[in-house]
Amino acid sequence: MTLAASFQIDYLQYLGPDGVPVREFPRALRDPAALLPLFRRMLYVRHFDAKAVALQRTGKLGTYASCLGHEAAHVGIGAAMAQGDVYAPSYREYGILFERGVRPREVLLYWGGDERGNDFQEGAARHDFPFCVPISTQCLHAAGAALAFKLRGEPHVAVATCGDGGTSKTDFYAALNSAGAYALPLVLCVVNNGWAISVPRAAQTGAQTLAQKGIAGGLHCLQVDGNDLVAVLEAMRIATERARSGEGGSVLEFLTYRLSDHTTADDARRYRDDAEVQAAWKEEPIARLRIWLTAQGAWSDAEEAAWKQECDRLIAIEVDAYLATPVQPVEAMFDYLYADPPPELLAQRAAVIASERRHG
Repeated sequence: MTLAASFQIDYLQYLGPDGVPVREFPRALRDPAALLPLFRRMLYVRHFDAKAVALQRTGKLGTYASCLGHEAAHVGIGAAMAQGDVYAPSYREYGILFERGVRPREVLLYWGGDERGNDFQEGAARHDFPFCVPISTQCLHAAGAALAFKLRGEPHVAVATCGDGGTSKTDFYAALNSAGAYALPLVLCVVNNGWAISVPRAAQTGAQTLAQKGIAGGLHCLQVDGNDLVAVLEAMRIATERARSGEGGSVLEFLTYRLSDHTTADDARRYRDDAEVQAAWKEEPIARLRIWLTAQGAWSDAEEAAWKQECDRLIAIEVDAYLATPVQPVEAMFDYLYADPPPELLAQRAAVIASERRHG
């Protein structure tokens, strides 16, 4: 038979798990000063994550999805985006949200059950999409934004993130097919942390890589060490530059690991071995970048201790702001779905208000 088509998926890595470079860094990232601020923000995200889990455990927060182990992928994706770009998140990517201007108090409000935390108020995030719990529907939202950018002739990029399990959803495939058919400036970032709740990567798909799923749509595809901040930044640079120059969309698979439970309502010990988790801790993103920065004379134990104290102070301000936020009136649950609510909904709203007055 005659060969109809062939393809290959490249793997991108610069900094190995031991903190030693495996190849020369891109020119713009060779100076430790370029990576140090992002390393600080990775540490900040990890401290925020631990505090959020503690708030949930003490009854001050609802169910929360930890991002432990995802810091390089998330901060790197967010840092590579421009102000005019649009981001469509799922529900775990706090590092990206913070890079886009979302305040930690907003994240806490959301997980505390207050939808005002989904209405981002500052920075580039004012134009981003809200948290999206349905799996991979945000990919279609981003594809729509990318189409709008193209129709308007605007040099912006739409970015969506999903997990490894999300790539098995029809929404993901529809988004990448649209991006290929219309040459959209769309970057689909697959944060492959190994598990879709309790379903392992191996049971989700027969594909050798998740990146290759974009091949069928005609997209640029790349597999990346998602624990290597340098590789994340470079992969995003390539993908966003392609998108802005009219070369179309990309599927980027960032290999990382979920070091935590899926959410605080999950117990991952029931479905994965401790040995697997311990092996993943040896490849986590913060330790390897810390080793490299220290070797370059750009970081020290004393500086880290001081920064951790500052993180605690800054996060305490956000926690206090969240806890001090007045609760919305109960009728607010009726007020934001319809511009013109149907009569039965208005009747329910009136009944709730009357009940509150009787028992208030």
